[in-house]
Amino acid sequence: MSELLIDDADGVRTFTLNRPESFNSFTVALKERLLDAVHETAKDESVRAVVITGAGRAFCAGQDLKEHIGLLQAGDPTPLKTVERHYNPLIKAVVGMPKPVIAAVNGTAAGAGAALAYACDLRVAASSSKFLMAFANVGLTADSGASWTLPRLIGHGRAMEMMLLAQPVGAEEALRIGMVTQVVPDGEALSTAQALAREFAAGPTTAYAKIKEAMAFSGELAAALDVEARTQAEAGATADHREAVAAFVEKRPARFTGR
Repeated sequence: MSELLIDDADGVRTFTLNRPESFNSFTVALKERLLDAVHETAKDESVRAVVITGAGRAFCAGQDLKEHIGLLQAGDPTPLKTVERHYNPLIKAVVGMPKPVIAAVNGTAAGAGAALAYACDLRVAASSSKFLMAFANVGLTADSGASWTLPRLIGHGRAMEMMLLAQPVGAEEALRIGMVTQVVPDGEALSTAQALAREFAAGPTTAYAKIKEAMAFSGELAAALDVEARTQAEAGATADHREAVAAFVEKRPARFTGR
């Protein structure tokens, strides 16, 4: 089964993260496939708008922690390099995509999954969807551009609250604070996003690209991503992070020591 489904229709390319049994969490393979596909799409002139969604009950739960802890326990350095190798390039590619990108958030979006939605230009959310910045719960800091995208959507104070408290934000609250563009009944996020994308596909693509370029330039995304990569590597090397992911896999409360 492919971990990423790609469908083209009416100038719209839809990416579906397809690991529903794991809430579409990011494995190395999925990150690499999605990154390659986004780069390919940016160059494909037949695609004039993009939709990103998830299969099943979740949009994306972020990093696959089972794969993550397995690699850490095996002494593999890949987990501590994934920000620079996968997430930063992916967010740059989505933000820099020279055509509109819409997230169809069909369920929970957490961690890097939520950050992927924030990096899109618009977000259509199902009524039962939730957004969660749970990095602190596993002894980590923000990555995948969330330190740049989230405050730009909802303001510094509200973003800090989400980061530190790691409490989920429901769809209606997300709409109220400006995190999402539209809330629709469950089961309608994808069709609504695709209908909006078809409107963009019939629009002035070059103008959209220039609007995106101007908006991104105003905030120094590259600098924010560099800081995220450094701080995430430092947090990922802590004992607390290793304890947190081990506790997650073992389904027990984490015992943090502050180191």
